[in-house]
Amino acid sequence: MSKIKISFVCQSCGYVSQKWLGKCPECASWNSFVEEKTTNKPLTSLSTSKPISLDTITSSFYKRIPTGIDEFDRVLGGGIVRGAIILIGGDPGIGKSTLLLQTMSHIGDKDKPVLYVSGEESPEQIHLRAERLNINSSGIVIYPETLVESIIEECLKIRPQCVVIDSIQTVYTQDLVSAPGSVGQIRESASKLMFFGKRQNIPVFIIGHVTKEGAIAGPRVLEHIVDTVLYFEGDSGHSYRILRTIKNRFGSTNEIGIFEMTDKGLDEVKNPSEILLSERPYGVSGSAVVSSMRGTRPLLVEIQALVSPTPFGIPRRTTVGIDQNRTNILLAVIEKRLGLQVGVMDIFINVAGGIKLQEPAVDLGVVSAVISSFKDTPIDADAIFIGEVGLSGEVRAVSQCDVRLNEALKVGFKKAYIPFGNKERLKGIEGIEANGIKRIDEILDIFA
Repeated sequence: MSKIKISFVCQSCGYVSQKWLGKCPECASWNSFVEEKTTNKPLTSLSTSKPISLDTITSSFYKRIPTGIDEFDRVLGGGIVRGAIILIGGDPGIGKSTLLLQTMSHIGDKDKPVLYVSGEESPEQIHLRAERLNINSSGIVIYPETLVESIIEECLKIRPQCVVIDSIQTVYTQDLVSAPGSVGQIRESASKLMFFGKRQNIPVFIIGHVTKEGAIAGPRVLEHIVDTVLYFEGDSGHSYRILRTIKNRFGSTNEIGIFEMTDKGLDEVKNPSEILLSERPYGVSGSAVVSSMRGTRPLLVEIQALVSPTPFGIPRRTTVGIDQNRTNILLAVIEKRLGLQVGVMDIFINVAGGIKLQEPAVDLGVVSAVISSFKDTPIDADAIFIGEVGLSGEVRAVSQCDVRLNEALKVGFKKAYIPFGNKERLKGIEGIEANGIKRIDEILDIFA
């Protein structure tokens, strides 16, 4: 008989200890160790794989499956790859199950159904959601099961086009005696699903809950097992949702998909720039529009800055949607190179619409918004700012400047302030005035 082995596993990082510890030595989490029981079963090899020469392998079989949702296809890199294991994380109620149910309605049909494994909701609950979303697909098979071995056995019977696991925290394998949702169960269940999907060339979608810190619950090894990791983000106060790629072995990790949550489900946002700028105020200081590239998509986003005298001894620096360390560097450049005394002021910077900006091409927009608020002078409503700012105050060239300007032209902008290096290489774009900027002190002319 197999012997039961007791160990203690950290539920935050997966660190294994032979005794209980109050603080994890790996991730420094407190009271995160949970007792888990495992059995020492002998490992048996059932593999029939053989070595294959690389030049004899063809990729024609891995033709992508379109999801029927263009924004979802964009994030995945063009569609679903056969045999891919895709992990989707997000807060409860954000729309993960709704997105996958809408996707499965486009993929499944009577001859080649899709399998939706539900460990949290009953089939009646899923049916009610499908009625609300106007989904009446006979190609979706609901399977209320939580045992991984039973799920794999059922998949071998019906041979689905795609499998959805909702969620990984509810399923378990009989090889472990620990409770579902523990680190060991999540790791082993995901591994078995991964081996099944790869061998049978069936794509598997895994829904995962997130912790209070925003990471997918379970060990980080779960993200290493799968091929693609997607995060579904959104503010409960807004109807817009952003599908972000964290890892993708079959595409870019810079793409994002934008959706709007309605009473009929998730709708694609075809032109996010217009949506993000629809509530932009006019004639108000501290507002500047920048262009940020997300993969192949340019996004026009409004940056808001508020500069006011501090009532306390130490000025406050608060940023939302942009890196605070980068912002502190730009504020130091403004004070040193332009002579504006912003170091003794409270400065608040916000990226409207819940978008997070990371690339340095938005530096010029941040600088312009701060100067505008400092001088209490509005910026022209039809002006856009593109450029990276260096420590000496120079404005450096950015990539894909022509794509950014074309997007600005579509939205209706007439004037653009871009790096001088980009203007020299820029081909003629009619309808928008491109002003080359070498140093940030040239920006002061628009506030004269």
